[in-house]
Amino acid sequence: MELPTTAAYLICVAVAGPALVKLGLPELHTHMFVFWYALLCTITPPVCGTVFVAASIAGTPWLPVAGMAMRIGLGLFLIPLGFVANPALMQIATEPGLAILATVKIGAALMLISHALISSISAWWRQAAAFVAGLALLFLFGVG
Repeated sequence: MELPTTAAYLICVAVAGPALVKLGLPELHTHMFVFWYALLCTITPPVCGTVFVAASIAGTPWLPVAGMAMRIGLGLFLIPLGFVANPALMQIATEPGLAILATVKIGAALMLISHALISSISAWWRQAAAFVAGLALLFLFGVG
């Protein structure tokens, strides 16, 4: 069964938090990283309570809805990795220019990745190129 957000966060931070801090991630980044992923349990099978509710309302089987939720929500899984790769995103009070640059960069990367995975208009090679370009933009050119 799905856990409430607070319980999911507490369990995740107790288990994964110390390991992430030992890997060198600052504590603020660690807590935001863990909190973000704890929130994503609502669309991730097999728990996916939100998916079950949406499928029930639509009157359709839950598994195709879960697959579409995962495709649409892929960007949500990449944002925490983006602010680990771009630490300036979390420093808006001290470095607002770099934080805004990191936000724009991550937004552009997520747009490319989402286009690659959701769009059915482009040729497969364009989708592959958009996916690779989005990943490169997200991870290779860190800000901060």
